[in-house]
Amino acid sequence: MSTPSISTNVQEKDVSGLALIAAHSHITGLGLDDNLQPKESAQGMVGQLKARKAAGVILRMIQAGKIGGRAVLMAGPPSTGKTAIAMGLSQSLGSEVPFTAVAGSEIFSLDLSKTESLTQAFRKSIGIRIKEETEIIEGEVVEIQIDRSITGGHKQGKLTIKTTDMETVYELGNKMIEGLTKEKVLAGDVISIDKASGKITKLGKSFTRARDYDAMGPDTKFVQCPEGELQKRKEVVHTVSLHEIDVINSRQQGFLALFSGDTGEIRSEVRDQINTKVAEWKEEGKAEIVPGVLFIDEVHMLDIECFSFINRALEDEFAPTVFMATNRGISKTRGTKYKSPHGLPMDLLDRSIIIHTSPYNADEIRTILSIRSTEEEVELSADALALLTKIGEETSLRYASNLISVSQQISLKRRSNTVDLPDVKRAYTLFLDSDRSVKYLEEFSSLFIDDEGNVTLGYNGNSNNSATKIGAKVEDDKMETD
Repeated sequence: MSTPSISTNVQEKDVSGLALIAAHSHITGLGLDDNLQPKESAQGMVGQLKARKAAGVILRMIQAGKIGGRAVLMAGPPSTGKTAIAMGLSQSLGSEVPFTAVAGSEIFSLDLSKTESLTQAFRKSIGIRIKEETEIIEGEVVEIQIDRSITGGHKQGKLTIKTTDMETVYELGNKMIEGLTKEKVLAGDVISIDKASGKITKLGKSFTRARDYDAMGPDTKFVQCPEGELQKRKEVVHTVSLHEIDVINSRQQGFLALFSGDTGEIRSEVRDQINTKVAEWKEEGKAEIVPGVLFIDEVHMLDIECFSFINRALEDEFAPTVFMATNRGISKTRGTKYKSPHGLPMDLLDRSIIIHTSPYNADEIRTILSIRSTEEEVELSADALALLTKIGEETSLRYASNLISVSQQISLKRRSNTVDLPDVKRAYTLFLDSDRSVKYLEEFSSLFIDDEGNVTLGYNGNSNNSATKIGAKVEDDKMETD
């Protein structure tokens, strides 16, 4: 079997066009100070002080990069901020530390086995920081001359580039000309050229061109003209996940499988060989392992086979910190007949450190709803916010949050930009919460199809007085045939 090779590709994402507001888009961190003390309201996080402080301790452990294979369980009632704390943890870790979020039900797929899905999730959460030295040319562009052929042949050109100490003219080929055109490089730009790949990176505008007001945009970044030699050796660091290395080395299409999503089952031999190679690089100082976080929401949806696999995977050399969340109390573990706390088997619970979340009080609900309305660009009057807070106390925080955007549409109908008390009242009467829906269901239960298929057709004002009752249940012996 050939030695696995690793290729990396840095991708830039333009998210300027995205304007969707998600449930946790207002969260930018855990809201802790330098001493891990939680602030009452910071970075979109409100309340849950003990849980956030505990998550901050976990954050420090992960950032140290010295531990892996630890399990953390976050347990609490619905709508108490479990997923929000996980998202805050993800934001605090930054882009350098891998964070993979999956729901418990995602593991059950028609294409992959449960263990393969979990293995891929685990290996997505382990980063490999690969260091390599490369030669670069770095300097300020003095002049670009491009000669275009009349016959449409190859373009030729010259690039004059300088540092504070020297100036050199480089001959340009077709590929370099296209690269300079794509990056929109002009005289006065400070650029970096990778000699191995030919990649051109624009670092900014030189301070010497700061007075060229007509050529400046609002996002223009000014940098100093580089000093010393034009050609330098520079250490470049790439961070890839173990899963990406697995995919590149397991299929013929290589890294294209990362974009198509058709990764399929990856043979254990490939993974073993990659683990050996990565371990060698670690010993030689060429690579550094970055243990990340695997967040499994609704972890009680997993079954006993999955929990057994997680137990073993946590003992692996390449294991991330597994962060789990559940809203279950004493309930059955899927795939078994016995009950256990939070629906997790006792051997996994014994491995886990547990963080509890508790329901929000009125002040915290009010603050959260205020933050949500700002995020959704909805202006609430004081009375409307007070009523939404009361609704959040008596029903749930999620229901009250959903009424914000609904109430805004009602206010826009009466040509008002501010959501007022009547708008919230109207939204409350139009859209039921779960408690009122259950009451309606109990009152008119005979009009709904029950577990046995029975339903009452016809209604004369009283759910108990039916016109016709149909029993859809068929006895087994009638279904048997000779």
